[in-house]
Amino acid sequence: MALIAFLSGIALVVLVLWEGFETIILPRRVTRRFRLTRFFYRSSWGPWLKIVKLLIPVRRRESWLSYFGPLSLLLLLSVWAFGLISGFALIHWALGSAVLTTNSEANFLTDFYLSGTTFFTLGMGDVLPHTSLARLLVVVESGMGFAFLALVIGYLPALNQSFARREVSISLLDARAGSPPTASEMLRRHGHDRGKEDLRQLLHEWERWSAEFLEGHLSYPVLAYFRSQHDNQSWLAALTAILDTSALIMSGLEGACERQAELTFAMARHAVVDLSLVFRTSPRKPNPDRLPPEKLTELRLLLTGNGQKVRDEDAFVLKLNELRHLYEPYVYALSRHFQVSLPPWIAEDNWVDNWKGSFWERPVKGKNSAESIRTDHF
Repeated sequence: MALIAFLSGIALVVLVLWEGFETIILPRRVTRRFRLTRFFYRSSWGPWLKIVKLLIPVRRRESWLSYFGPLSLLLLLSVWAFGLISGFALIHWALGSAVLTTNSEANFLTDFYLSGTTFFTLGMGDVLPHTSLARLLVVVESGMGFAFLALVIGYLPALNQSFARREVSISLLDARAGSPPTASEMLRRHGHDRGKEDLRQLLHEWERWSAEFLEGHLSYPVLAYFRSQHDNQSWLAALTAILDTSALIMSGLEGACERQAELTFAMARHAVVDLSLVFRTSPRKPNPDRLPPEKLTELRLLLTGNGQKVRDEDAFVLKLNELRHLYEPYVYALSRHFQVSLPPWIAEDNWVDNWKGSFWERPVKGKNSAESIRTDHF
């Protein structure tokens, strides 16, 4: 029994240390099939979704879903700490609980208490190791606990910085492509004299954004669960709108920045495919279709009405459907996993950009439009 406890303790410590190394330090995607961190997120995200859908009204669900990312990160760090403490406690117990206590007999709970106070470097002094091997274990665990806390302190700012960089570009899409961003609005709002050059520059920036997004979310997958500031914005919706826009340009819009669209499309698709591998979301055909034939006809008419010209309509439709097949199954699978809405191809008439809205300018019941601005005072 002692041998099993000893081997189990060593295995638990090694497992947690390796998971922490892969999650915090290793800057690349981990292809190993079983991971404690992946198991943790897959087993906690599903129940969280069910609880939110069951107990929270629809209009407040997005806020509650946004809590999962930060809370799960704190819980994951707690699981790692508990695993290390339990592993060292098992090793102490397997070695015969070689400790001195002031008021009780040594047992596994005593070893667990010693391990916990050592890991968090509390130094209470009421339980002391009395053999050389037990003292060595205490020194190793205290150093490991100090290093663990130092890594956590350095890990959180890196996460916040990566999240902030991601959200800046998403917020900038508000005035450029609507809220939520759509391909039709992006092309329409760049229909002015310098619009084509501005659009080329925008796609260039999103090519780089997609690369930074991919690297950041492969290193820190938990960031994918961090949701944007507004309910009608998300990293997936923004990425999908960029893919939609690039696909339209590549399908045969005259005078558009086709080469830049190809580069941006390649990088953005690379990002969604790799994220699908990380979160094991197998691609599936969107249901319902995001761009049925009648919507495609409406989109073509909208583009031509805004001054866009299509080289060959039949070739345009064929090429667009071919490009959509390359990324829509992946973004749809990711949207189902993260419970975020994909943007339509055509913006609704009643949508208002986030920058135009304000809590203080919402209509108040019983007042006409001229009096609709709130004037309450404290």
